[in-house]
Amino acid sequence: MIIYEYPLNERVRTLLRLEDLFDRTEFFRVQDSPQDHHASLAAIFEILEVASRGDLKSDLLQELDRQRLFLEALRSNPAISEEKLDAVVAEIESSFSDLLSAAGKTGQHLRENEWLMTIKQRAAIPGGTCEFDLPSFHHWLHRDSDARRADLDVWLRPFLPVACALRIVLRVLRESGKSVPLIAYAGLFQQMPMERSAHMLRLTLSRDLPCVPEISANKYALNIRFILPGSVQRTRLHEADIEFGLTYCNL
Repeated sequence: MIIYEYPLNERVRTLLRLEDLFDRTEFFRVQDSPQDHHASLAAIFEILEVASRGDLKSDLLQELDRQRLFLEALRSNPAISEEKLDAVVAEIESSFSDLLSAAGKTGQHLRENEWLMTIKQRAAIPGGTCEFDLPSFHHWLHRDSDARRADLDVWLRPFLPVACALRIVLRVLRESGKSVPLIAYAGLFQQMPMERSAHMLRLTLSRDLPCVPEISANKYALNIRFILPGSVQRTRLHEADIEFGLTYCNL
């Protein structure tokens, strides 16, 4: 199965982008080649850009507190495991404390590093990090892989409270709903109005089906079109009945 996630507000959209960037950073960070560490640093620069938009830290603190209060209200529910609930609440409280104690604006440590900002500026230009443009960066890429990785760890470490908080928020959000089996007749599915309020939709689809979902949603309607992927021509509808699963994620 393939899972497609569709955020329904700007906050969740930002968190999903950051989650993808942190995953990419870590994937390349643990490798050894200069090219991998170059890619890891480029992803850190993207994290800096996304995390600097709006008040991310405040949004995460509010979301963690909101989820904690919601979960605490479930203690009287006999269907809820008290042990599991305690563990999740404790994890949220620990992350909240770590994020609250993180000093300064997110990513400020990078912005104060003139060498890194020079690389970031050149990286925005196609091919701008060639050795003749940035000889000092070229020298860094030729250092021992453990030394480069140690530098990446230092640059990434101040972001870790944010990474931990957003992973908790998204995990709890993903676990908040149950998948409902549905059918898109002739490749189209519509609900008017949308069945319930949600922060995110999760759509599961068999990887064997030669189509991808194109989702459009607001408080008035949910529209899903299953289209043929990878076509160089105009977007074409996959005109067959398609079984899929849909989860409304909301707390």
